[in-house]
Amino acid sequence: MSRTGQKPLDIPRGVEVQIESRRVAVKGPKGTLSLNLPLKIGVAVENGAVLVSREDQSREAKSCHGLIRTLIRNMCLGVSEGFVKVLELHGVGFNAEVRGDLLSMNLAFASPVEFSVPEGVTVTVDGGTVVTVSGMDNQKVGDVAAKIRSFFPVEPYKGKGIRYRGENVRRKVGKKVA
Repeated sequence: MSRTGQKPLDIPRGVEVQIESRRVAVKGPKGTLSLNLPLKIGVAVENGAVLVSREDQSREAKSCHGLIRTLIRNMCLGVSEGFVKVLELHGVGFNAEVRGDLLSMNLAFASPVEFSVPEGVTVTVDGGTVVTVSGMDNQKVGDVAAKIRSFFPVEPYKGKGIRYRGENVRRKVGKKVA
């Protein structure tokens, strides 16, 4: 039995959870998110809490039980508080700026790297070297942050590149001349 899936999920204030056949919709102050349920998973709202159950003991139902509860929890947090990922640019001449829905970054390449920000995600730049990605969908925020980071991942010799705030980068020793 999934320990995560068994726990009732308390609904935060100002958040409304609606269940329509195989679809869960969560509405809150920041917007609305929805999720299609797998066939063997059931969801019910009782006494201000969301209960996730599985219809049988099949492998598919067991594997989805805790996942669906966590996805609904992330939807509730997203529409009430939102999610934020902070990226830092380290390197000489590395900087970024936002123009409309376009993020332009100078990353030691011949021309700037431009990234079109998708709908539902907000990107801001502080001081030219701190990029903040925020939104109500945890998966979209993580995908956009990972895509931005993939343009120049941190290299282990000098530590240059784009990293998450608080990320520990293992440094390597360079070649030694004898």
